[in-house]
Amino acid sequence: MEFNEKLQELRKSRGLTQEELAKELFVSRTAVSKWESGRGYPNIDSLKEISRFFSVSIDELICPDEIITAAENEKRETVSRYTALICGLLDVLTALLLFLPVFGNGGKSTAVPLFGLTEIRLWIVIFYAVTIGITTLNGICAVIISRFDRPVWNRHRLVTGAVLSVLAVFLFIITLPLHAAASC
Repeated sequence: MEFNEKLQELRKSRGLTQEELAKELFVSRTAVSKWESGRGYPNIDSLKEISRFFSVSIDELICPDEIITAAENEKRETVSRYTALICGLLDVLTALLLFLPVFGNGGKSTAVPLFGLTEIRLWIVIFYAVTIGITTLNGICAVIISRFDRPVWNRHRLVTGAVLSVLAVFLFIITLPLHAAASC
């Protein structure tokens, strides 16, 4: 018998609804539904809680192959969450471009922060600042989202971050001739 069938049987033997079981296990009803339909496995902590609640061993709940699958899924989710967090933090760090002296100021050999540029059109500086600001906000959203258990949000946020970064570099390259023309 598979884990999902065992869980359903144990829940029904106690006369509990999915909602009631979810409250006892401190998880959402959706999680219980997903486990019972075979669309996912609980994490290790939830397995321990299920085992304790029904007074059965984890071995009785889940076969060794299912344990390996559950552990692999949990590891994959953890790696995904940390990847999203790291990428989000890197996006947040783009805000440093506003303050660090990394921009060349016309024909002069010194680097200045973005708002220290004097040999460039104002709309280009504003454009750079807006692009950096949007990327930074996207990074802040990523850091917040990484705290939730929503892999779909993390994937969308990662794609958004990558697109914004590539677009920003592309747009900076395109405006480089305008920057050079303003300094002449």
